[in-house]
Amino acid sequence: MREITLSKAVNEAIAEEMRRDPTVFLIGEDVAEAGTPFKVLAGLVEEFGTKRVIDTPISEPGFTGMAVGAALTGSRPIVDLMFGDFIFLIMDQLCNQAAKACYMSGGKLNVPLVLRTNLGATRRSAAQHSQSLHALVAHIPGLKVAMPSSAYEAKGLMKTAIRDNNPVVIFEDKLMYQDKAPVPEEEYLIPFGKANIKREGTDITLIGTSSMVQVAEKAAALLEKDGISAEVIDPRTIVPLDEETILASVRKTSRAIVIDEGHQSYGVTGEIASRISEKAFYHLDAPVLRMGAMDVPVPFSPALEDLTVPTPEAVAERARQSVRGELFDAA
Repeated sequence: MREITLSKAVNEAIAEEMRRDPTVFLIGEDVAEAGTPFKVLAGLVEEFGTKRVIDTPISEPGFTGMAVGAALTGSRPIVDLMFGDFIFLIMDQLCNQAAKACYMSGGKLNVPLVLRTNLGATRRSAAQHSQSLHALVAHIPGLKVAMPSSAYEAKGLMKTAIRDNNPVVIFEDKLMYQDKAPVPEEEYLIPFGKANIKREGTDITLIGTSSMVQVAEKAAALLEKDGISAEVIDPRTIVPLDEETILASVRKTSRAIVIDEGHQSYGVTGEIASRISEKAFYHLDAPVLRMGAMDVPVPFSPALEDLTVPTPEAVAERARQSVRGELFDAA
């Protein structure tokens, strides 16, 4: 199987769906001439033209509102939001309009819109271009939220999102665009709400989202040297969330750490940990642990920024404490 970058995988997914369905179009800042700052969309305007790959003014609320209207009237727009941090600008269009139209119309209206954007710190982009804000939209009923952890997931989830009749938000990690992974040449889709067991284990479950899946896998490799067997789970989508796979794993291992790059307070780690505690409590031999980003704006200083997000070494150390019964001593 060939290996391609996450950037190429996203580009392929969008191109394939635009060829398959003429109602699919792409809209956003610098999506045509520049191919976005990360060059993910390079080449699409040459194939599909400026009527389907549409550069916009710097007005996120404006072009997102246009896309919602287009989705309500038969199109399948893909909105490119240059940085996930800009999601604050479009919360009314996304959360009040797109997410609620189906409910408010008694199911008569659908908004088949995809919002693709990014997350992630440690790229030296400072406080307003480094946030991981997926928990904000995961809180809103009516929105589906996908978080690819590799090129394979990025392509399969994007194709599924474009074909979905409901609004979907996809968060890609900025640092992963050049990461390569095996991706089939033939068509495939990844269903929403179906987690992937990346590595099987028996002593502790590590649940990671997006790039934190890689952190979890590296932590599992470190733990293996200590004789600790860690199972690694990639939820792929946090809305819908595959509770069944997560709970089955925790019931087997009896311990869990949830790892996410969003701020730890009031975030994804708390939601998943809560569901484990509620539904697998009597199988637990230790408290469910959470590891998220520090509750501070992301610093520009590289030395400080690197301290704000979970690392494989930190995850491995918390796992050792959990397995060895040292959590309360460490506290």
